[in-house]
Amino acid sequence: MTGPVSNPQVDSTDPSRQLPSESGLFRSALKPGVSMREVWAWAMYDFANSGYTTVVITTVFSTYFVGVVAEGRSWATLAFTMALSLSYLVIMLTMPSLGARADARAGKRRLLFSSTAGCVVATALLALAGPGDIALALVLLAVSNYCYCVGESVVAAFLPEMARPNALGRVSGWGWGFGYFGGMLTLGLSLGLVGWASSRGAEAQQYVPYVMLLTAFVFAVAAVPSFMFLRERSAPNNRPALGWLKRLAQAWHETGQHFKDFRLLLICGAFYHAGISVVVTLAAVYANQAMGFTMAQTMVLVFTVNIAAAAGALTFGHFQDRVGHKRALTITLFGWIAMVLVAYSAVQVWVFWIAATLAGLCMGTSQSAGRAMVGGLAPTRRLAEFYSLWTFATQLAAVVGPLSYGVVTWVTDGNHRLALLITGLFFVAGLIVLTRLDFARGARVRDTVPL
Repeated sequence: MTGPVSNPQVDSTDPSRQLPSESGLFRSALKPGVSMREVWAWAMYDFANSGYTTVVITTVFSTYFVGVVAEGRSWATLAFTMALSLSYLVIMLTMPSLGARADARAGKRRLLFSSTAGCVVATALLALAGPGDIALALVLLAVSNYCYCVGESVVAAFLPEMARPNALGRVSGWGWGFGYFGGMLTLGLSLGLVGWASSRGAEAQQYVPYVMLLTAFVFAVAAVPSFMFLRERSAPNNRPALGWLKRLAQAWHETGQHFKDFRLLLICGAFYHAGISVVVTLAAVYANQAMGFTMAQTMVLVFTVNIAAAAGALTFGHFQDRVGHKRALTITLFGWIAMVLVAYSAVQVWVFWIAATLAGLCMGTSQSAGRAMVGGLAPTRRLAEFYSLWTFATQLAAVVGPLSYGVVTWVTDGNHRLALLITGLFFVAGLIVLTRLDFARGARVRDTVPL
């Protein structure tokens, strides 16, 4: 990438369209004073926390809870999704206030550390959940997921401080792509542990607790560079603290009045992340219930999805910076719709593997694209707050998506295929909202509104 790409159909004022003239793929993407070591430390947090979602939410603990802890009860999937939905609901209500306070006090690093410690401890305690320990498992699941979501939101707010406006897609993609390798590392270690234990006749309740301890350990160790080298660059904005209800009400009013394109992005993100949340949360359950996969097969499946997601995130960011954020996100949403249709029609296993690979590619691209778009539209002195509003939207999605899937499977007596097909409507709705968003206009007004 040595210069701008000519395209008369795109507004040249869109920062996502302008490419740096400096030489050097990495250095030219970073703001002055930002070192590659700091970007690596930032990306290491994605590397660290990806193991939690991959092993706990997507692969091992989800199927372990349904099949072992809840002992296969018909409402087990719904209970699992309701516990996650409760944690997402609490995140929705509290995160905008937490983000605003972090901006007011320049306290993003402190909030990142406390949320990480909470997630690590709660994940380790999941090792205590055995057959029949339903309440314990659901409480620890909700607490660990809440802390994970806080950290995910806060670390994203460092992106616009490090990346140039014309390289947000690339740098975001580096973090997401590196993160998937972290998920694969934790999953690979867990797969080895499961295979070793299974070959010796151990049952899930005997080896899954060790998988939870392993996941917590990898998270804790891999997150250390983030706290050693990641800098707090934003000065305190000293905005007065508000209660969480007042903060939410003010944010809704303010985005509608001054940041209309950012609000459209929030609505779009809420829709398409509802579909993504279903895939992340219930992929293992779907593979097990609809396709008959064993736990070992499911872990290999998710490992493959992570490889595709890493490839998508690492390469798509460059494409996003070239063609523009809106067009790039449009393409990936069409990809999600295609994935749902392929997975719904899959009867043979090899067809389902194609759908899973497509899901991985779309997952890496759409999540990275959304994080970069927020960075392009968020005011520079209110990054944590605006990324918290993005978290509000995505966690609303995380409530609605998996819960709707769980309700459909419950009402239809376990029809996972129909539940997946309905999931595709979320991506269609996101695509419709995206057509109204003008990214260049939103980027022009982001720093014109007084604090």
